[in-house]
Amino acid sequence: MSNTPFPTDILIVDLDGTLLRSDMLYESFWSALGQDWRSPFRTAAALTGGKAAMKQYLSQTAGVDVTTLPYDDEVIAYVQARRAEGVRTALVTATDQSLADEIGQHLDIFDEVHGSDGKTNLKGAAKAQFLKETFKGSRFAYMGDSVADLPVWQAADLAIPVNISDALQTKVDGLGVEVEALTTTAQSLKPYLKALRPHQWLKNVLVFLPMLTAHQLTGATLMQSFAAFIAFSLIASSVYVLNDLLDLRVDRLHPRKCNRPFASGSIKIAHGTGMAGGLLLVGAGLSLALGGAFALTMLVYYLATLAYSITLKRRAVVDICVLAGLYTMRIIAGGVATGLELSVWLLAFSIFFFFSMAAIKRQAELVDMAERGKLDVSGRGYTVKDLEIISMMSLGAGYVSVLVMALYVNSPGVVELYATPAALWGICFVLLYWISRIVMITHRGHMDDDPVLFAAKDRNSRICALVIFACAAIGAVI
Repeated sequence: MSNTPFPTDILIVDLDGTLLRSDMLYESFWSALGQDWRSPFRTAAALTGGKAAMKQYLSQTAGVDVTTLPYDDEVIAYVQARRAEGVRTALVTATDQSLADEIGQHLDIFDEVHGSDGKTNLKGAAKAQFLKETFKGSRFAYMGDSVADLPVWQAADLAIPVNISDALQTKVDGLGVEVEALTTTAQSLKPYLKALRPHQWLKNVLVFLPMLTAHQLTGATLMQSFAAFIAFSLIASSVYVLNDLLDLRVDRLHPRKCNRPFASGSIKIAHGTGMAGGLLLVGAGLSLALGGAFALTMLVYYLATLAYSITLKRRAVVDICVLAGLYTMRIIAGGVATGLELSVWLLAFSIFFFFSMAAIKRQAELVDMAERGKLDVSGRGYTVKDLEIISMMSLGAGYVSVLVMALYVNSPGVVELYATPAALWGICFVLLYWISRIVMITHRGHMDDDPVLFAAKDRNSRICALVIFACAAIGAVI
């Protein structure tokens, strides 16, 4: 930093997008929705009293943990340096006063804190007028980040724009005040791609299973299955974004999930809100192109995932059943898209197998909690004491799925599809081994949060998958 004395008496700092790599209005909204699905309706009712009244309502109901928010460390360091020089510092924000006070107390770098009071929304021209009246006779610098801050910068003696676009920078330069631009983060599309979780699209290959198990490998069924895969991936990504927005508080307490784009502040929550809606609209449009039945299937899937994200994931055992059902819905969607009749054996196998995978996911979380000395999984309906039962559920459901596979191999319909049904017994043995091994790995604390993605990266699991495909191919052609 420069050794030149700071040119003003007071440094005034904005909160959203400046001191904080987030927006407290969106933080409060998604936190409230995560706790109560009725909150959007109550928020809308509060909005009738004005934006400041709505913010006051959200601040009282959201339960935001200000200690875990994604603050900009460089901005904090800048404020601390100016304060050490004897400059008076103030946090002035459109966020409700109660939340602003909590943040001010937590950071302890401001001499005073001012926020919206339930009647006046301290933003734009209203903030500029407030600063003129409050700091009349004093020279002040203002740190902000948005177009709404232009009236404030114009009233300031020093404008300090933080991480703004070139277009906005041009407008600030034209205000006729001294400017000291500050850049603390680099713009990148990587966080946006990461938020879509493209690695999770691996699960959506299940839509191809009806085509493969029915041995209907035609150009038409392939194109229909591929279109279903794209539609499912778009809608699933919409759900992932929505889930991350609802889980902000929980993710920030997790050692790995705290690095997710929204939890870490790499992406503005306002952008995430638009992403969730945009992905859903595009996915819905493609779903309608595949027919009303497929669109209805996707609607059921979306509503189920929405219910899961808002409330069902906090209900023990129910969450595991829902996850197993969501996996199976991918298979159902593949059948609906291609018009192929689904095998009862395939659906039964899917339910038990993916129940096992969902239970393993919870088992991995509980093992992680036990190792970290925590008694319960934040945001879930489990405690570490449930670990033994969850482990039994993982093994039990997995072994039942192998039993279903074994019964299928002996069913009359297999003879019509496979030249050598006996070769399919190899699949049963591989699955028996793989499920036992994956539960053992989880028990030892070496499992990632999602066993399906773990399998995709695990060399041993990939070999098992190749053996399974080989057994199926041998049974079909020999």
